[in-house]
Amino acid sequence: MRPFVRFMSSSTGRLTRVVAGAALIAAGVVLGGGWIALAVIGVVPLAAGAADICVFAPLGHLPLSGRRTRQAMNNP
Repeated sequence: MRPFVRFMSSSTGRLTRVVAGAALIAAGVVLGGGWIALAVIGVVPLAAGAADICVFAPLGHLPLSGRRTRQAMNNP
């Protein structure tokens, strides 16, 4: 779990979440209809990445804040 959280709280992980969220939003809007829910779901990774929040960190008993998660993982 820690390697995954380390990646997700990194700059690359944040960028990946923002891009994935934007892609989900775009797909939901383009497909329309019942796919709008996909766009709504896409807001979560986009917002979390932009706000530097790692929603998976608490599963590894780490802080929700990406900055604090990185600090905790660098100082075992």
